[in-house]
Amino acid sequence: MLNVLRNWLDDNAREVKRLQRLVDSINGLESKMTNLADSDLQAKTITFKDRLAQGETLDEMLPEAFAVVREVSKRVLGMRHFDVQLMGGAVLHQGRVAEMKTGEGKTLVATLPVYLNALTGRGVHIVTVNEYLARRDSIWMGQIYKFLGLSVGLIVHGLNEQERRAAYAGDVIYGANNEFGFYYLRGNMALHPSSMVQRELH
Repeated sequence: MLNVLRNWLDDNAREVKRLQRLVDSINGLESKMTNLADSDLQAKTITFKDRLAQGETLDEMLPEAFAVVREVSKRVLGMRHFDVQLMGGAVLHQGRVAEMKTGEGKTLVATLPVYLNALTGRGVHIVTVNEYLARRDSIWMGQIYKFLGLSVGLIVHGLNEQERRAAYAGDVIYGANNEFGFYYLRGNMALHPSSMVQRELH
């Protein structure tokens, strides 16, 4: 039993060290980002998309993309991502669960992997527990994405099909869990592809 616990602790320590190296890379870019004009930061999105098209991976671009988001957040929201939030963002990008306590900035953490993955042009869903949070965060955190040239959609109850289709076409889409779930089920029962409003999941 002790060996199992020791191995788990060793694995955890190795993972933290790996994430710390990633954070160090992001922090090493901070002064460079601070010196960029707003227009230079905004141009980064096009640059990142070009690099993706040329074969660079999201993982390879992660440090610079995260550094860009942190600088934009400082400018438009007055909020700077802490190191632990950078780690949380990296974990989410890897498709894993990052448990954070109330007040540790989950909303801000999400902006990092959301921006990075939105660069693919396939749309990123941010699922909240209710419409209030979806609406609030789409406006609040949406300032970061819009500054960087991305579109933000909001899925709420009462949208007609045209409005819902337009929202789902956004680069970043906020909505409550029940709305996403309902329209996923409805899309899978559609008799014709033209009746589907959600894009293909990935």
